[in-house]
Amino acid sequence: MTLKAGISPGATEWLQRARLMRREQLSRLAQLGALVRGISQLMHMLQCERGASNVWLCSQGKLYAPECKASRALVDENLAALYDVLGKQSPIPGSAVCERIGSALLTLETLPALRDGVSRQTLTAPQAMEHYSRMLRHLIGIVPQLNDSIDDPQIAGRFVALYSLMQGKELAGQERALGAIGFTQGFFDDVTRQRLVDRIDGQQACFEIFLSHSEADMQATFSLNCQPDRETEQLRRVACTRQPAADNGHTALTWFALQTARLEHLRALEETIIADLMVAVDERIQRDEAYPRPADEQDDPLAHYPDKPLLTLVRQQAREIEQLSRQLASLRDTLEERKTIDKAKSVLMTHQNMSEEQAWTTLRKMAMDKNQRMVDIARALLTVKSVWQVIPKE
Repeated sequence: MTLKAGISPGATEWLQRARLMRREQLSRLAQLGALVRGISQLMHMLQCERGASNVWLCSQGKLYAPECKASRALVDENLAALYDVLGKQSPIPGSAVCERIGSALLTLETLPALRDGVSRQTLTAPQAMEHYSRMLRHLIGIVPQLNDSIDDPQIAGRFVALYSLMQGKELAGQERALGAIGFTQGFFDDVTRQRLVDRIDGQQACFEIFLSHSEADMQATFSLNCQPDRETEQLRRVACTRQPAADNGHTALTWFALQTARLEHLRALEETIIADLMVAVDERIQRDEAYPRPADEQDDPLAHYPDKPLLTLVRQQAREIEQLSRQLASLRDTLEERKTIDKAKSVLMTHQNMSEEQAWTTLRKMAMDKNQRMVDIARALLTVKSVWQVIPKE
């Protein structure tokens, strides 16, 4: 757009500016799709390495040595691919996204030391799991920040569905890892059992949000392939209500195989949703460019509706804009609540020397005791965090 001194831009210039900004936004979102896919793939491989490492540690190196080696190689491959994607992301929209990416990469730099501790068996399985889960938490924390650049409600809805599925899948991965610890040891203590119950409850909540923002075909695929089967439910009941029989790791391997099959189905659905999201973005770009208006209509945005009275048209457009705004606000509220809870967990972990599991359990218990939503408890906690003293970790 060119401006002459003393002359304001006219309607045509403003419409051209709007189209250009929308095209740039959609193109940037299409570029971010490659980043989301890279994060998703790396998370899946890290989840595999975490689970295999737990089995290996709990069996004192007797089980899953080849699986540990293979999963590490796949993590390295996908980590290199993510670095390649990040190198092509120019520019990254927003300082918050850059900060989340930096934090995630910083935790990933500790991966060699973590692997060394696993190989030398100087870490316990719960300790190793905590380190892996921290890396995964930072990776998934990048995703909701990307939503800030989306103002199309339909695309934002797909994005919320994807993020909720990714969160639910990570909790399912933690369930696999926790179950692997208990079944390999032949014993579930009260702490591990409670953590397992929390993961089962947490993933269910995430999947409910996913289903509420998904199309019918995605819902059908999830119901058909991604729900725990009967044998998994039976093993869940064993883990949560009684001690497993000693069988030299047979039940642990069965549990791991069942949960891995489910996670693979969730991963396939995740990839389908990412592809569907990118198709929706591409279609929106094409739709925006496919029907350029004739030159004599450039100054008149109402020329497409010659038979409609102006007042009726304005009212119709106002209703449509209001409806879309409500949808977009609702979707953003959902993600903002997730961000608030994550921040509150981080505060508890930093200021009260808690693990992620302890922080989640504390927030959940406070919400139940006070009969309030967890996000309300999280907001209250963030309000008073400034009066706390940092307790250094030993």
